[in-house]
Amino acid sequence: MSETPPNTLQYRFDGPEDAPVLILGPSLGTTWHMWDRQVPELAQQWRVFRFDLPGHGGAPAHPAGSVAEIATRLLATLDGLGVQRFGYAGCAFGGAVGIELALRHPERLASLALIAASPRFGTADEFRQRGVIVRTNGLDPIARSSPERWFTGGYAAAQPAITEWAVQMVRTTDPGCYISACEALAAFDVRGELGRVGVPTLVLVGSDDQVTGPAEARTLVAGIPDARLAVVPGASHLVPVEQPAAVTDLLVRHFTTAWQAAPDATSTGQIPVPAHPAAHPVPVSGSVAAPVQPGPAQPPQSAPIAEIAPAPVVPPQAQGRPDPYDAGLKVRREVLGDGHVDQALAQADEFSGDFQEFLTRYAWGEIWDRPGLDRRSRSCVTLTALVAGGHLDELAPHLRAALRNGLTPGEIKEVLLQAAVYCGVPAANGAFRVAQQVIREETTPPE
Repeated sequence: MSETPPNTLQYRFDGPEDAPVLILGPSLGTTWHMWDRQVPELAQQWRVFRFDLPGHGGAPAHPAGSVAEIATRLLATLDGLGVQRFGYAGCAFGGAVGIELALRHPERLASLALIAASPRFGTADEFRQRGVIVRTNGLDPIARSSPERWFTGGYAAAQPAITEWAVQMVRTTDPGCYISACEALAAFDVRGELGRVGVPTLVLVGSDDQVTGPAEARTLVAGIPDARLAVVPGASHLVPVEQPAAVTDLLVRHFTTAWQAAPDATSTGQIPVPAHPAAHPVPVSGSVAAPVQPGPAQPPQSAPIAEIAPAPVVPPQAQGRPDPYDAGLKVRREVLGDGHVDQALAQADEFSGDFQEFLTRYAWGEIWDRPGLDRRSRSCVTLTALVAGGHLDELAPHLRAALRNGLTPGEIKEVLLQAAVYCGVPAANGAFRVAQQVIREETTPPE
């Protein structure tokens, strides 16, 4: 266990002190205990390092706004412990951290396993919507719906103790840290960079995963030059919990046979990567166990191997002052949502296209992207200006933007009350009607 400064992570070690270090990264809403059934076998060969995300599992609530920041805190933690090179296996959010490490700090990684991972997790709107729900209703709605996202229906029904454990694990997470993690996943998109992942990689996915399923796994395998795919039958998103024996077997096989020595390392007993790893399928264990009671035996199965795509060509950076259009489009999407922006751009024609480009480049790239005010403050100003101008047709998307930017329904109410004093009661009356409908739609938890 550890004392945890703001720039590091809560962690624990298992296994021999002189063994190579293998890191296990958690999924959003979980703790390091999601790996409990893997540790006994992995710790026979490796020094297993597990960590908690901020505000998870009792870790101090120091929110991190990006996947890169979590990776930086992880490396700071490892630096303090004298760990320079390691293998890494991460599930979902933990997989995003693994990709970030492979792209930005490849010299630290000996081998990589990505479980229930994706180069882009759903859409930015989905995760920002989840943040709005948590900010308004707390974590209980997310906690109660976690088992259906994480486990197959049969498993959840057969393992009520594990199902309740999952609910309580989410429910006891710090809401602010959970919202920040949602924002981090909303901004995470490395689809154009996968070709630069140079470490041997196992991509592992449950066959019934409805969150980041086999399609996302195949995208990773197609983009990462040295990657293999293993599909675990009868498992959903939290596959290390639902099918622990199969996952343990796959991790042992991968990290035993695909552990790259450091370029300047002498012989250390590490096993070199096969010359053509894509030619060797990763078999799924034939003995699959549930976390509480042994599950039914599964027939042996070879994992399908996806086609390996060429690395994408990354254009060189333009010289001089960057065009604010790209930054503006990014901000516009983050604030208003992909759906709204896609619709606006799709409806643009030869007559209105220049106006849409003007909005993106100057309103969003020059003004909304300025550092002088945070987005919460800009939302307050924008809502007030729209009420003052009587622009109720523009109010709904900016109310949704205000919720994404961190304003609570109570704070929006205060903005509209303030506007009623200075902009007039009739204007505020219409604004309250629009806001009431938008807030109801945006903050109602999913069924």
